[in-house]
Amino acid sequence: MKNSPFFSPLLLVLGAVFVTSTQAENYPNRPIRLIMPFSPGSSTNDIIGRGVAQRLTQALGQQVVVDNRPGAAGTTGSELVAKAPPDGYTLLVAIAGPLTVSTHVYKKIGYDAIRDFTPVARIANVPYIMVVNNGLGVTNVKELIALAKAKPGGINFASSGIGSSPHLCGELLNTMADIHMVHVPYKGAGVATTDVLSGQMQMFCTGLTAVASLVKSGRLRPIAMASLKRSTQMPEIPTVNEQGLKGFEVNSWSGIAAPAKTPRPIIEKLYKVITQISKTEDLQNFLQSHGAELSVLGPEAFAALIKSDSAKWAQVVAAANILPE
Repeated sequence: MKNSPFFSPLLLVLGAVFVTSTQAENYPNRPIRLIMPFSPGSSTNDIIGRGVAQRLTQALGQQVVVDNRPGAAGTTGSELVAKAPPDGYTLLVAIAGPLTVSTHVYKKIGYDAIRDFTPVARIANVPYIMVVNNGLGVTNVKELIALAKAKPGGINFASSGIGSSPHLCGELLNTMADIHMVHVPYKGAGVATTDVLSGQMQMFCTGLTAVASLVKSGRLRPIAMASLKRSTQMPEIPTVNEQGLKGFEVNSWSGIAAPAKTPRPIIEKLYKVITQISKTEDLQNFLQSHGAELSVLGPEAFAALIKSDSAKWAQVVAAANILPE
């Protein structure tokens, strides 16, 4: 058979392309498992993942089932997807922390965020906001920096845990402004917020949804948005970037990723469907109602974002001397 004039490596390649194309045409023909690497209801990202799954189910004609696999700051569920068959039937709610931060703050992690995933699309951003206790006496970032320089080590900032986005937000401010605020980690955003309200903590940088009602009621004072652009939900609050620290950006994005080597036609089909549902008022209104902003990136752009964010946070982790756990 191997000596036959009809047998050649080219035929093998063409055969593989045909099989892949056929798989994509028939995809999906059974339910898809969407892994959420955090607990149910634990964050806006979980709510976003469920909302997207519901709309993908309708668009694809197959059930997209959310499977919560929490643990180790999102790395347990992410590892599960990294090691899953690359057939498009196990996908990840791709969240910034597990893909761009955890690699730098955990000694043992069962995946390489750049090598072991094929990004499908970023879907949404959850903007971050800096808030302070009303009694601190500052109204903007410049005043906070001036106070921190006048009292080195005298200002504490809260976070929802070592290596979390709120932690890195404070450390990025330390690095870029050349100040020394003291990090105090908590086991969750709720407890951290309570201590900022009471005055035990002075500053907290967190997702807008977590403190929006407290800001609107005047119980917490907003000093800046941590995104590059002002929030559409609170456009009156200037960004850190506007207040002098150029390029300062912290947010929590979420999207969809597949295991590495998932066939390109399947990735493209998923991205096409995500693009379609992102144009609907239904998804746009859903995201806005939960404090998120629609911000779609395709596979290549999303991959570039993951790579650049990972490099940025690696520098922050090193500068802050955050030791791997």
